[in-house]
Order: sequence, then structure tokens, then C-alpha cells
Amino acid sequence: MRWDAQRLDLDEPGALPGMPSIRGLLRSVQVPEYPGLTFHEVRSKSALNRVPGESAMPFPWSINPYRGCSHSCVYCLGGDTLVLMADGRQVRIADLTVGERIVGTEKRGRYRFYVETEVLAHWSTVKPAYRVTLADGTTLVASGDHRFLTGRSWKHVTGTGSGIGQRPHLTPNDEMLGFGLTAATPKETAEYRRGYLTGMIRGDAMLGTYAYRRANGRPGLAHRFRLALIDLDALLRTQGYLEQEGIATAFFAFTPASERRRAMHGVRASRGQAVADIRALVRWPTDPSAEWSRGFLAGIFDAEGSRSQHIVRVSNADDEMLTRTSAAFAAHDFDSILEDPGRPNRVRTVRLRGGLKEHLRFIHLVDPAIRRKCRLQGTAIKSKVDLRVVSVEDIGLEVPMYDITTGTGDFIANGVVSHNCFARRTHEWLELDSGRDFDTQVVVKTNLVEVLRRELARPSWQREHVALGTNTDPYQRAEGRYRLMPGVIDALAGSGTPFSILTKGTLLRRDVPLLAAAARDVPVGLGVSIAIWDDDLHAALEPGVPTPRARLELVRALADAGLSCGVFLAPVLPGLTDSPKHLDAALGAIAAAGATGVTVIPLHLRPGAREWFMAWLGRAHPELVARYERLYARRAYVPAEYRTWLARQVAPLLARHGLDRRSGGAARQVEVTGVPGDEEVGFPTGSLPSRTPGTPATGATTAPAEQLTLL
Repeated sequence: MRWDAQRLDLDEPGALPGMPSIRGLLRSVQVPEYPGLTFHEVRSKSALNRVPGESAMPFPWSINPYRGCSHSCVYCLGGDTLVLMADGRQVRIADLTVGERIVGTEKRGRYRFYVETEVLAHWSTVKPAYRVTLADGTTLVASGDHRFLTGRSWKHVTGTGSGIGQRPHLTPNDEMLGFGLTAATPKETAEYRRGYLTGMIRGDAMLGTYAYRRANGRPGLAHRFRLALIDLDALLRTQGYLEQEGIATAFFAFTPASERRRAMHGVRASRGQAVADIRALVRWPTDPSAEWSRGFLAGIFDAEGSRSQHIVRVSNADDEMLTRTSAAFAAHDFDSILEDPGRPNRVRTVRLRGGLKEHLRFIHLVDPAIRRKCRLQGTAIKSKVDLRVVSVEDIGLEVPMYDITTGTGDFIANGVVSHNCFARRTHEWLELDSGRDFDTQVVVKTNLVEVLRRELARPSWQREHVALGTNTDPYQRAEGRYRLMPGVIDALAGSGTPFSILTKGTLLRRDVPLLAAAARDVPVGLGVSIAIWDDDLHAALEPGVPTPRARLELVRALADAGLSCGVFLAPVLPGLTDSPKHLDAALGAIAAAGATGVTVIPLHLRPGAREWFMAWLGRAHPELVARYERLYARRAYVPAEYRTWLARQVAPLLARHGLDRRSGGAARQVEVTGVPGDEEVGFPTGSLPSRTPGTPATGATTAPAEQLTLL
């Protein structure tokens, strides 16, 4: 099958702007066999990566054939930054949750358009802050790594023109894209509620007292209030505001849905006192306050307004309503015009002028209830607003920063187009795949094997342990296309270099014969990560990762080939996967598959993973939220008390399934070691090369190693 290669513009998010390796970019490719993935093919100058000397890792070198999104744009915006939602509202980025619908952008031909997208991940940390000020008064607090879309390209907040920090960055007079500063939505007040009821009820309700003759011939009075709408949000807001004024109404079905029309519902009241109270509420004020005018605009827009063809208008035939609408616009400095098309019914229109910026200021200031009228999807990003950069200032403080992953790769922050960040830490620390996170933008070192052979041939090479899979999985989906690992295995084994591989990708089975051959020449360690044993939890938290049972089959295939394989049972989730029954089933299956060792790792929640996971926990298991808040109150790792408790749960299970004897005989006391940051980090037996070069693989002995290490 032909690969459908597509060249990408280097100014686009998918083309890795700002990366040091951009000079080696050959092409960016999207192929139908790997939907949702973009492969960025680069030529790498080096293959072997030196592990920092202060690291507790038991290997000095690593190789990463693939990398995820590496533009270093992480934890980027201050928590008060307002993100534009799909329904036109603005929400602080700190308050966003995964799954919410927001506005991103999409390039169509020569122009970009606003489109609806989804928050796929959300996280935070603390970083040095910069204040970006624009000519229209917009301010943004962001990290130096963050990028915004200007008229020329995506640009970082800070950078240099040359040297190590060279990258496109904001400078005075760079012009950002978007609509800029709009308005905050004030809190609701009693005057706002009265104004809203006046606009809604005068605009669309039936309110009156009627004389009639009873069956006995005597005169009577009928009192009626009725409001019927298609949009429940406006109807329920009206009913709620009336209840706050002590006026009870009944909710009822007005007309059923049909093939051409949506259902309508209504509220009504028929008591004389209720109708009199409503009439008093909607009486025109002598001197309307700003809050009353704000509420009136929201009510009349919900009742008689529209936003179509990118025009905001309010139509009515009543002179008083039109005059009051124009006055309310003027009270908040909106430029409006009365248009009379000369219709027989005398319906005229008050139209808001000023383009998208004023439309959004209107939406954010008055806060209508009917949100379908407030969407701007499909609108081109064109604006006459002055969004030139005036200054970029170092605040001199480290402040909490937040960022999100979206389906479009961007979002609207304080009215300008902002690049999003891929959920790298969520992927690394929780082993999650939301479908558009760490592995959707995959950098491929196409010349890796060639460079590696050259480095291994150097006289200075000491044939020290090289680890693969410590940062990114070498057997992720990209390996199915690029097949870099066979060359890497051959190069390492041919040079006499011991190596280890850690993966959760079942594609490793393809290379079992190569690994078996390599193990006859050099020490080889193999590790497989099985994050979650429970099928339902796996489907919820790892939708893009091979199933636990598929990875167990990989362990079995390695054992059948005479290869050692250690398993990381990680992460163990407190209250979800740490019961004796759950651990017993998992460890029994791992032992039956032929694993040579197990490391049990309780969940740790670093910044980035914490926000994502706690949001999921609140939806799926709210009863556990308080417990997790206590466990992870002070740090990313569970306290020593929990690690000790978990060790006591696991120790007898290891003995039952014979996993303790694989490390040198009888069961021993299990120590709680290997917490990241401690001096010792434990790896399961079989996951690291354990014999000297030249020792036959068959019948080889392994150095004793602790079987339970709580990371």
C-alpha cells in the first residue's frame, strides 16, 4: 500500500517549531494506517544519551528511537487566564476539566477559523512567569516556553536570536491573532434579575387580566401569565428568577416535538397576586441602572435576539421596546443602529456594530441564557483589533502555571490563539493514552541505527549497559512502520554491549528471535509493564494501550524463547487495585506466564498527572477522592505507611506464586525501597542484564535482587 505522505508547513503546530532538532527535519508524515498520528522524520546527530551522573538509574546510557512532542511548552499559563468555551463563556484555565468543549482553530485554505474542540488533558506546576501586554490592553501571564500565534508564525514568549536559546519569540510590534480583550461576566444581582425578567417577559410572554362571564352569567376576571420557549435554559432561568421574587410558576409541556420543530415547554401562573407581582416586576424603571440594563439586554436577546451571519440583532415591532433596547446598549458603550426594512408588520431591528470583538464583549458582559446563540464556530479569524505586542516583562516570580491538551492543538486564551501542550507527563507517569497525547506527535530518528553503529565503533566506547524504553517506548506504534529496533539490537549485540528493553508494546514479539540470538552474545534484560490488571479500569485509563492479557502473552513468548523477563506491576491504585484478591490474581497470572521477577509500584501523582487523574476519580469513584487527597496531600508519592502496608499484602502472595524464590531461594523479609529520589531504585529480576559478556545465556545465574520494590 502506498504511504500517503503529506508535507506540513513548518509554521504549523504539527511541524515542531522551536525544537533544536528542527534543522534535521526531513518531512512530517500522516498515513492512513496510523490514524491520528503525525510522524516527524529527523536526522539525529547522536544515538546514545548519557544518563546524568547523579541519577539513581542502574545504567549509564540510554537510547530513544522515538520521542513525543518535544517543544518544551509545558505548564504555560497563569491560572486566571480565560479560555473561550464552545458556548461562548470564558472559564479560568485553572478551573477547566477534561472533557469540556472549548474553542480551537482550524486552517482552511488561506484563513483560520474558530472550531469546537475538546479538553483532553489538564495539569499544572510552578514556573517563572512573564507578563505579555498587547496594545488593546490584553495581558497574559505565561511561561517563557509558551507559544502564541502571530501574523507570521507561532512564537515563544521568550528566546534569543542566536546561541542555545535561539527560537522564534515575541518582540514588540508582533501582532497576535484573535479578538483580544472583551469583558468579565459580573456576578448576578437583584437589579440584573429584574432587568432580565423585564426583557424576557415583555419580549416573549403573555401577561394580562381578562374579563369573562361565568356559567351563571356573573362577570369574572382571569389572570394569566405564560411563557413558552424552545430553549430550556432561558425558561428555567426565568422560572428561577421569579421564584427568588416569591412568585411560583408551574412548568408544563407546551407543544410536542415534530419532524420540523423542536418541543416547547412553558411556565405559567394564574393567581391574581402572582400576575400583579409579575406586572410590578417588569414595570419600566424611571432611571435604569447599569445592572438593570445589563440584565435587560440578556433577557431581550434571549426573547427576541439572534446571532446569524455573524450579526447580533434584536427585532421587535414595539417602539418602546426598541427605544429601551437601544438605550441599554448605549448604557454599556455598545455601538448600535436601528434598521427599518419597511415591513408591513413594522418589525425593526437594533443591530450591534463592532464585529466579533464587540459581539463577544456583549456575550461576556450580559451573559444570555441561550448559549446556542453565542457560539462562534465557523467564524474566520479576522479582526481590526490592535493586538500588537507592547512588552514582554519578566515578573521575577515563580507562579502556578496551567496548561491543557486539546483536539486541535490550540485554544483561545484571553482572546488570542494559544498553542496547547501535549500531555507528556500524564503519559509518562500514569501510562495513559488519551488518543491525542504524548504519542500523537512522534519524532522518528530515521538514521538512528547508522549513527549508533558509528558511536559503538569508537575506541573510547566501554560497552556499558544501554537501556531502551526509559523515556519513550521503543515498541510504540511507530516501530511498526520504521522498524528501527532490529538494527539497534543487532548493533548493540554485535559490539558486545549489554542492553535492556522496557516496553508495554506487544510489537516486541516480532523481534524475539533476534533477542534470543543477541542474548547468546551479550547480557540482555527485558521488562514488560502491566499497568492495570482490571479490564474495566484498563479500558477507562489506558484505552490506547495493549491489554494486560496481551502483554502477559508477550511475557510467555519471551519465557518460551529462553529469555528472562521482569514485570512491573504498576501502578497499583489505592482502593481500586490493591486488594489481596486483585493482587493475587495479577501476581498469579504473571507467575504463570513465566516472569522472572516482579516490581510492584503504587501510583504516584506528579504535577500534570494529579489534575488529570483526580478529575477522572471524581467522576468514576467520588467516594475515593477524600482518601486520595489525604494520601497525596504533601507529595507525589504515597506515604511510607501505605508502602509498608502494601509490602505486607504482597509478600505472602509472592511466596505463594514462587516469585520470591526466583531471586535466590526462600522468601525473605520485603524491604520498602526504591522510591524515586531514594538512593536505590529497584528493577525486577530479568529486566536488567545480569551476567558478564561471554557467559552463555542458557543456565545463567542472576544476581539476587529484591522482588518487591515499591516505587
